[in-house]
This record gives sequence, C-alpha cells and structure tokens, in this order.
Amino acid sequence: MKKLGKVLAAGLIGALSSVAATLPADAHHSFAMFDGSQVRVFTGVVVRINPDANHLQIFFAPLDEERKSVIRDDAGEPVIWAVEMGGSAAVAQDGISVNGFPPGTIFSVGLHPLRNGQPAGDRGAWGLFKCPEKTPPAAGMHCDTVEGSTSHGQGVIPEEGELEEEYNPDAA
Repeated sequence: MKKLGKVLAAGLIGALSSVAATLPADAHHSFAMFDGSQVRVFTGVVVRINPDANHLQIFFAPLDEERKSVIRDDAGEPVIWAVEMGGSAAVAQDGISVNGFPPGTIFSVGLHPLRNGQPAGDRGAWGLFKCPEKTPPAAGMHCDTVEGSTSHGQGVIPEEGELEEEYNPDAA
C-alpha cells in the first residue's frame, strides 16, 4: 500500500509539474515594450514575412513621402521596419500571409512603435491596406486611397502622432 501511495504521489507531482511547465508557454507576452501613446503610419514595400505561430511579422522598407523610392540610411541601405501582428492563423483569416504579401508588395499600416526606439511596432487595432500590384499611392497618401486596394482586417489607417488615450491591450 505504501508503494502504491508513493507511485500515486510521484504521478501527481509529475502531472502538476507538466501543467506548471506549460503555463508560461500559454501566456501571452506583455505589450509594455510598445508605446501605446504613439502612432506611426507607414506605406512600405514588403521585404519578408516571418509567419511565426504566435506573432506574424512583416518586415518592410518604408517609402518616402513622394512614394517613389524606399527610405535609405546614411550608408545607402534601405531602412527596414517590422510590424508585429497576431498569430499566423488569426491574421491569415484577414488575408495576411506569406503568399498574400510576397516581397515587393506595397502596403500601408499604423503601428505603436517600440519604446526603445528600434524600428518595429505592434499593429494594435489599426487597419492594413494593400495597394494593387506595382501601384503606390500618390505623394503623401496611403494604400487606402488607391483604387483597387484591399483591406485586411478591421480598422482604418490612423493619423500619425500622439493618442489622447494610451492603447493597452493588456488592460482588457
């Protein structure tokens, strides 16, 4: 009987340890790294997509205000930004996927930038619009103004700048 009790106790401890080990994997990361009080708006060209299960990321080179070329750094290399979204399966329902946004695709999106100043941000609740192939918007405009553009997900292209109320999805 003592042996059975030890086996059951060991099994229970093992089962609880397994459950505890999976808790952090199931938990969602905080959005504290993003500045929810700021909005940046970009129209850019897809460089690549990271279709991670937890957060799909689109890496892109922003277009200049004239919408004629990508913005470059002092060395003449394209500046690359990343926009983080929901999981690949979730955003695929909005038509955002590796196949739907191949390199060279022109799109517009609003994002909450990283607080540390690195060139990346979270899409938040903003819309994402894809321009028709090889058709950038007019100077100073975004893909939502181009005839034949497509909307991916709910939301609009926001105004760039500071928000009256900080976006915080963790508070929900």
